[in-house]
Amino acid sequence: MSIMKFSHCFYYTLAITAALNLTSCSTTPEREITTLPETKEIVPPVQVEPARPVIKPTLPETIKPPLPTQTTPLSINQNVRGFVKRMVAKHHFNEQDLTELLQSAVIKDGILKQISSPSEGLPWHKYRKIFLTEARIEGGVKFWRENAQALATVSEQTGVAPEIIVAIIGVETGYGKNMGNHRVLDALATLAFAYPPRSPFFTSELEQFLLLCREENKDPREPLGSYAGAMGYPQFMPSSFRSLAKDFEHDGHRDIWKNPRDAIASVANYFQKNGWQQGQGVAVRAEAIGMHYQPFLSKDLHPNTSLGQLNQVGVNPIENLPTNTIVKLVALQQLNGDELWLGLHNFYVITRYNHSPLYAMAAHQLSQEIKQRR
Repeated sequence: MSIMKFSHCFYYTLAITAALNLTSCSTTPEREITTLPETKEIVPPVQVEPARPVIKPTLPETIKPPLPTQTTPLSINQNVRGFVKRMVAKHHFNEQDLTELLQSAVIKDGILKQISSPSEGLPWHKYRKIFLTEARIEGGVKFWRENAQALATVSEQTGVAPEIIVAIIGVETGYGKNMGNHRVLDALATLAFAYPPRSPFFTSELEQFLLLCREENKDPREPLGSYAGAMGYPQFMPSSFRSLAKDFEHDGHRDIWKNPRDAIASVANYFQKNGWQQGQGVAVRAEAIGMHYQPFLSKDLHPNTSLGQLNQVGVNPIENLPTNTIVKLVALQQLNGDELWLGLHNFYVITRYNHSPLYAMAAHQLSQEIKQRR
């Protein structure tokens, strides 16, 4: 059986785009969304490393322009041969055909440079300027107008606010203008077999990619995406595509590359599955007296502190919130010091798309600007 004629199989159940470049990525299955009960004692939260993201292993790659790249044919070494044998045993691929397909993949030096230089170190005052632009806001208004019916239908079905759906697509690909120009096969092969720090993750994503191509009757050599293998309007990784992509048109295909309505339904499905709370806020600005709040800052993105605890160390929201509200204290670096925010449950949900509070805040603020302009 040739790669271009993979038979269909059942679906397996289960995130800075700008004019400069594009975004990426995800991990797999289920996440735990946890809130803590109100605590009256002032106890700094335990430092907990965040779980792996569901949609994004890296930040968007929109900050950097494309790098010149040299390519090297993929060497069919022991790791590649082992991968082929697992795919044959586990998913009944044809060994010769799959080996020939992988022989057509290339290792791209430019991809290795980009994945090794993440943009997470940018301060908020620089990061924000990439997304909160007139062009991106007006583009969001236009995208909403052109897809108003689909957004209304999907929002009603899932409870996910239409503005956040639009903003995510805007942050990821500029409303479909920048979906990536790397063959997904090359990107995933490069990172699976030539980038040891993330090899297990990207090897798994390569497996998922080959399965989705078989399910969707796609030639694996054709789909394009980001340097990390993220695809389409919403920049879904293959595992996210297989578990979360939706067929809004009911035409038998989940086309997140050419059909914005399928992309809209897919983004909404992702947020719904991660526990988006309909009609609830995302984040609230806060002010602080002194610096006693610093022990409450951590890498853990779960809402993990009661507002009452933060009140006792001089942190107060600029809007009224019940003191038993569980929040995540976030400090965003501005030119003249930190800007404090209280992330609510929906803020955490956005970080499941991309594990960065900067990303979540950019998406939230862009969504509000788009909503106001509409």
